[in-house]
Amino acid sequence: MSVNLTKIGKEIHHYEYILILMRHAKTEKNAESDSDRELTDKGRKQAKRVAKALDGINLVPDVMEISGAKRARQTAERMLKVFGDKPDVSYHKKLYTDGMDELAHIIQSQKKKHKIVLIVGHEPVMSEGAQWWSSRENSDKNGLYDVLQLGLSPATFVILGSNKPLNQWDLHEAEVLAVVSPKDCE
Repeated sequence: MSVNLTKIGKEIHHYEYILILMRHAKTEKNAESDSDRELTDKGRKQAKRVAKALDGINLVPDVMEISGAKRARQTAERMLKVFGDKPDVSYHKKLYTDGMDELAHIIQSQKKKHKIVLIVGHEPVMSEGAQWWSSRENSDKNGLYDVLQLGLSPATFVILGSNKPLNQWDLHEAEVLAVVSPKDCE
């Protein structure tokens, strides 16, 4: 499924609040522990490509919330080389260990002034979170809900939009605007 980033860039401006849920970029298969797995060369390129694509459609985040796992931190570091100093960055060890509970906590903790929030985490939490907060009715129109049920491949991200502040989001509060793979960012 091909994604038109220019079209997405226009659609996002209909929403005051944007949440981007991203799976970390491609990693090595083995390490001493799962949380210590590092990005591959391909993963580093993916992270940079995604950041350039987000920047290109004016979606540089106000805040980046990052899993404490090494691969998520490395993904964020590559993206910050494109974003510069704009985003406030926080690291959450519990995003790796506690999954959906921590994801919900992060979203509910956002300040009203945070209009664009990027969370870099892991599967299946990122796709489940997108399903949790998305309005199935709106997502089904675009066939995106089914895509989310398949899960996110490395460096794939979901863009959700709403006119309510993130800290007020409840189940099915947002609309899934796009599911974007790194290949869509080329």
